[in-house]
Amino acid sequence: MARRVAVIGAGVSGLSSIKCCLDEGLEPICFERSNNFGGLWKFTESSEDGMNRIYRSLVTNTCKEMSCYSDFPFQEDYPNFMNQEKFWNYLQEFAEHFDLLKYIRFRTTVCSITKRPDFSETGQWDVVTETEGKQERAVFDAVMVCTGHYLNPRLPLESFPGIHKFKGQILHSQEYRGPEGFQGKRVLVIGLGNTAGDVAVELSRTAAQVLLSTRTGAWVLCRSSDGGYPFNMVITRRCINFIAQVLPSCVLNRIQERQLNKRFNHENYGLSITKGKKSKFVVNDELPTCILCGTITMKTSVKEFTETSALFEDGTVGENIDIVIFATGYTFSFPFFEEPFKSLCTKKIFLYKRVFPSNLERATLAVIGFIGLKGSILAATELQARWATRVFKGLCQIPPSQKLMAEATKKEQLIKRPHVSKYCQRPSSNKSRIQTLPATPPATPDQATVISHQDTCWHPLLWSPCFQSDLDTAAGLSNSTLLFCSKPSDCFPFHSQKLPCSSASLQSNQLALCPHCLLSSHFTHTAPVTPASSPVHKHANHSPSEPLHLLFLLPGMFSPPDIYRLSLSNITS
Repeated sequence: MARRVAVIGAGVSGLSSIKCCLDEGLEPICFERSNNFGGLWKFTESSEDGMNRIYRSLVTNTCKEMSCYSDFPFQEDYPNFMNQEKFWNYLQEFAEHFDLLKYIRFRTTVCSITKRPDFSETGQWDVVTETEGKQERAVFDAVMVCTGHYLNPRLPLESFPGIHKFKGQILHSQEYRGPEGFQGKRVLVIGLGNTAGDVAVELSRTAAQVLLSTRTGAWVLCRSSDGGYPFNMVITRRCINFIAQVLPSCVLNRIQERQLNKRFNHENYGLSITKGKKSKFVVNDELPTCILCGTITMKTSVKEFTETSALFEDGTVGENIDIVIFATGYTFSFPFFEEPFKSLCTKKIFLYKRVFPSNLERATLAVIGFIGLKGSILAATELQARWATRVFKGLCQIPPSQKLMAEATKKEQLIKRPHVSKYCQRPSSNKSRIQTLPATPPATPDQATVISHQDTCWHPLLWSPCFQSDLDTAAGLSNSTLLFCSKPSDCFPFHSQKLPCSSASLQSNQLALCPHCLLSSHFTHTAPVTPASSPVHKHANHSPSEPLHLLFLLPGMFSPPDIYRLSLSNITS
């Protein structure tokens, strides 16, 4: 009998979790409180259902080659950066292709998740749900929490003296859908994240004036980079990631500052990072131009509000403000947990590898997608879900809870020290943390062996960005070998291309290279490869003898085996 897994939420993380459960032979049941899947990516004109939604004009910040699920690439006619409608269509295609929707119970709210009395032996959970006013209790062998961290809008009104005197309209960015209703208004946007930048730029076309207030400043990135290629394909390289890991922070920050100021001097635009503050990045193509044209005016932090104006820290005053939009982020919580477990789960330091709560004697609860990344969330949630389901099955192990709690407590105490706290955050910390997610067995090839091999394309392996590559499922793959593909830097397609390869030279338990210099790595799995039953992307006419499109993703964040490990069971089941 398959182990039953409760999946909480049917957004990006939830879809990843459902599919990974099915890949491992588990029985998922997903609970979604809204009437549709996709989470905040499902655009609606209002948020009456209590769900946070995106704004109509939103465009992805990572290109499609680095944003898809590992075994389901985007259609070739999709643009490199997609609007919210196309991205949701992709999620719909993914869910329908793998028949995931039948496992989702819509309009169902999770009321509570508690341990069973015999949890120490069984690891089971009691889950209470409510559908149309009727409550139901069920027992699950494992739980995957996929609610994300965009739950409750953070509206820090108490931090702004005089805000209650203000007679204009006060909004949070999660209420914003489009520029309608802002014509001729004077708008103050507080915050400088991706959302704040997008909202300010869009309103600058219709509002009389837009003021953008920031406490810290930010580095502004453009979606296109050197040669017109997507910026994340240019900066996400294994070699760059290695340099970021070994260089001192002061040197790394100086290099970063010089590179980012080449496009425009951030200080002249009022965007420079405040000294002593952590670097923050914003992806926006139009913000510098709007500042240059005067349709957006940069302001420092708000010191005080009056009935119609705002006084800023630099002494300037914004007069006759009609609307204030707080783009100040979100707070996260797990309302279905009981204390003290609820509070512990909200502290990411007590989540082992940002997935498993450290205090559970049985690793049967995983938090998926509770992370912040500079890259695509799809790849990270898929990797997390793959690992979690293998832990549920007993194929992967994690350290005992006593050891995890001791380590987490020690880190928490260390971070609280004043002379340590400001150095504890490194720009690449999330990348390193994700890259160290364990596997059974370790499959990462020795880099020195790869570089020293005379036939290896070591240069593109270190320096080239990621691509959608092809996995030859027809020739010579054994149950312990997978093939990983890397294309040279002069092949810069933004779509899948067939790259014929031969795996005749591949042998189990050793590093090998095919004639086209495609890196391979040993990996053990219990089921044999059966190419004829491999899944085929519905937009491609594949036969068992043709290459199967898969994704070689984020070489600067992950090693190739880490990524292809995600879709291993798709190939072998």
